[in-house]
Amino acid sequence: MDISLLRSIRAQFPILSSQIHGRELVYLDNAATTQKPLTVIESIDSYYRGCNANIHRGTYLLAAKATEMYENVRKQVQGFIGARKSEEVVFTRGTTESINLVAASFAKRFFSGNDEVICTGMEHHSNIVPWQLAGATMRVIPFNDSGVLDLDAYQDLFNKNTRIVAICHVSNTLGTVNPIAEMIAIAHQHGVPVLIDGAQAVAHTKVDVSALDCDFYCFSGHKMYGPMGVGVMYGREQLLNQIPPYQGGGEMIENVTFEHTTYNALPYKFEAGTPSVGDVVGLGKAVEFIQSIGIDTIAKHENHLLETATRGLNAIPDAKIFGTADGKAAVLSFLIGSAHPYDVGTLLDQLGIAVRTGHHCTQPVMDRYGIPGTVRASFAVYNTEEDVAAFLSALERVLPMLG
Repeated sequence: MDISLLRSIRAQFPILSSQIHGRELVYLDNAATTQKPLTVIESIDSYYRGCNANIHRGTYLLAAKATEMYENVRKQVQGFIGARKSEEVVFTRGTTESINLVAASFAKRFFSGNDEVICTGMEHHSNIVPWQLAGATMRVIPFNDSGVLDLDAYQDLFNKNTRIVAICHVSNTLGTVNPIAEMIAIAHQHGVPVLIDGAQAVAHTKVDVSALDCDFYCFSGHKMYGPMGVGVMYGREQLLNQIPPYQGGGEMIENVTFEHTTYNALPYKFEAGTPSVGDVVGLGKAVEFIQSIGIDTIAKHENHLLETATRGLNAIPDAKIFGTADGKAAVLSFLIGSAHPYDVGTLLDQLGIAVRTGHHCTQPVMDRYGIPGTVRASFAVYNTEEDVAAFLSALERVLPMLG
């Protein structure tokens, strides 16, 4: 990336000038949450200073302005992910709530006993537990040591009890970019709908839900430079009309009596109660931020950082990387010899390097490799080659302390 563009991008993130333990912050925990540009931060502040009102139900000017802002973001997201209609975009609190919404509502409509859900062995817990809560048996697509799915095994998992396929677009631990277009096509050949967990994808690669032909696509604002507490559940209109509401309350109703309730039209049928309007406004600014740089530019920059960091890590004695699939996303999970990942992460923090440690809400992945967890460094558009160098240098410095 052009150095002037990168400096301009970094200047938009005030937190990146922070000092951690007397050192300049090197933030490499972007798979957990990205930092927020000033446009996002200021849009939320501006909303609460000058436009705060409950939406949809007021006739006064502030309510009308807030409603317009909220619904404009819905149209923004529609364009961002290539949805056919804005009514197919449902705002939630994040990927976890989006998947829980689909699991609970889909199960009420389509589960009948002995129900099975096909998932990958690299799923985040939020794409496993909601289906178990709905009563499903999980049928798991295995992956090899590099983190590549076995598509022949996937084909063999379908049977008369298969209700839905629920798979991640990108693994938050291994960085694997799964061949979801092919996997969606296979599922549809069996007459089975597909939910995609896109939490790790939307900020790093172009997503077009219409071209993918997926039935549900879920993601979070806070992993794409937006606020925490807001996310999206895209759903195919036909299916959204068939499944019942997830929660009851205000806004999701058409008419209520003590004897019977009828539900509102899409997407409001799934948006019970007062939404986090300010956070939705911030999400719109996050979409604008990504589009202003260009997703291809972002991906190219992150891939360069990943390649540089991977070469450096491979040169460190006893370092082992987990997830080496071709074309992987900018996620680097690793261990250093027998050192516990928490020890590595704590020592790196003392040198100003922020990384994630643990099982990353993917305990089945850790079981697959027979390890308790990993250290994970993950990159975003504002990271630099200097960040990578500082990370590698810090690792070299802590090696003697790891025994």
